Amino acid sequence: MPEVIKIRRGLDIKIQGAAEKIILTAEKSKTYAVKPPDFPCMTARLNVKAGAKVKAGDCLFYCKDRPQIKFASPVSGEVTSIERGERRKILEVVVTADREIEYTDFGTTDPSKLEPDQIAEKIQNAGLWPVIKQRPYAMIANPSKKPKSIFISCFDSSPLAPDLDFALKGQSVAFQAGLDALAKLTDGKVHLGLNGKYPPADTFINARGAEMHYFSGPHPAGNPGIHIHHIDPVNKGESVWYVHPEHVIQIGNLFLKGIYDASRLVALTGSEVKKPVYYKMLSGASVEPVVSGNVTGTELRYISGNVLTGSQISRTGYLGFYHNQITVIPEGKHYELLGWAMPGFKKYSTSRSFWSWLSPGGKYRLDTNLHGGERAFVMTGEYEKVLPMNIYPVYLLKAILAEDIDKMEMLGIYEIAEEDFALCEFVCTSKINVQSIVRKGIEAMIREVE
Repeated sequence: MPEVIKIRRGLDIKIQGAAEKIILTAEKSKTYAVKPPDFPCMTARLNVKAGAKVKAGDCLFYCKDRPQIKFASPVSGEVTSIERGERRKILEVVVTADREIEYTDFGTTDPSKLEPDQIAEKIQNAGLWPVIKQRPYAMIANPSKKPKSIFISCFDSSPLAPDLDFALKGQSVAFQAGLDALAKLTDGKVHLGLNGKYPPADTFINARGAEMHYFSGPHPAGNPGIHIHHIDPVNKGESVWYVHPEHVIQIGNLFLKGIYDASRLVALTGSEVKKPVYYKMLSGASVEPVVSGNVTGTELRYISGNVLTGSQISRTGYLGFYHNQITVIPEGKHYELLGWAMPGFKKYSTSRSFWSWLSPGGKYRLDTNLHGGERAFVMTGEYEKVLPMNIYPVYLLKAILAEDIDKMEMLGIYEIAEEDFALCEFVCTSKINVQSIVRKGIEAMIREVE
C-alpha cells in the first residue's frame, strides 16, 4: 500500500447538483471566445483583426512581454468581434465557427526524439504554452527559466468538481505522450498527485516517468499548491511548474496528431441544473447550448469553474480557458428575516450555528448571499482550520495590505495562489475579499522583485 499524505485541515462544502456520470455531446456553439483576463499578469497584443479568417491553432493574440507565448483559436472560422474594456484592454476575442473545424498542421513527432528547446517551441507555436503555469505567482510559466520540478494534480477536490478518473478514462496514450514532453522541460522530477481515497484510473496509474504521491482529506487536498507545499516547496529564486491532466492530454495530442485539440469533458453542475451531467465541449465555447432549458429559476448565478474560484459569466457567456466545469446556483438577492439568528435544519454553516450539523452527510442549496457586510479584519483562527499549509494566513494578508515586501517573502507569498485561500474567503467572519488581496500581493511582488 503506497504512503498517503493525509490532509487534515480543510473543508468539503456539500452542495446539491453533482454531475451524473453520463456523457452527452453538447450542441455546437456558434461562437467561441478566448479571454485575456483568464491569464493573470499578462498583457495581450492582438495578432488578428476583426474579419480575419483563422484555423484551429492559429494565433489570436500573444503576450506583450514574451511574444513567444501565443494564444490560439479553438476553432476555425471568422474573427467577428474583439471586446474591449477600460483603457482598451482586450476582454474577449470572439470567433464564429465554421461548420467543420479546419486545423493548422503542426506535424506529428515523438517527443522523446526532440531536444527541450524544440519541444517548447512546438508547444508555443500551437498556442498551448499557457496551459503550463508556475509557482511563484500562479501565472503562465516563464519559458526562459527551467523549473526544478513539474506537478500534475490528477484529482480535483473543489465543490462539485468533475471526476477526473471518469473524465479522462481511456486517454492513456495521449497522457503518456504529454508526460514525456513535459519531462524533457525540467532537470528535476515530474510528480503526479493522486487521490488516496480509492484506486486511480489506469490513465494515471500506468503512467511512466513520473513519481506518484497519494493525498487524502478534505478540499483543498486536490490543489496543486498543496501538493507542491508538501513535496517540493518553492523558495525565493526557484520555480515549479504545474499542469492540469486534461492539458497534459492536449499536449500529447499535439505530438500524436499534430493539431491543437481544444476538446474537453465539462461537468455541468449546481443545485439549479435539472440534469447535471458531463458534456463534450471545446475550450471557449458558449455555455448557452447546455444551460438553455436545463435550469430552474430566473435569478441565477452562472459560473465558469467552481463556486470558490470560478468566474461569473452570463447565460450566453463562454467557458474559461482553464475550466472544465460550469456551475449554476441561485443569486443571493433575497432578504432573510433575522438572518443567522433564525434556527434552521436546512441552513449550512461551518460552525454549529444551525441544527444542520446533526446531519453531516446532508447536501445544501447554497446561494451567493454574503450574510453580512465587511467588518474589522480580526484574528479568529478560522483561516488556519481550512488552509493546510505551514504559513500564517492572516499575517500574510496583512503584510500584503501593508505592501511590506520583506514580510510577504518571509510569510510564504511564493508558495500561494488565490485558489489556496478560497476556503479562507468562504469561512471569513469579516467578509474579506481574500482572493483579490492575494492577487494584489502577487502583482506587487512581480513589480518589485522580478
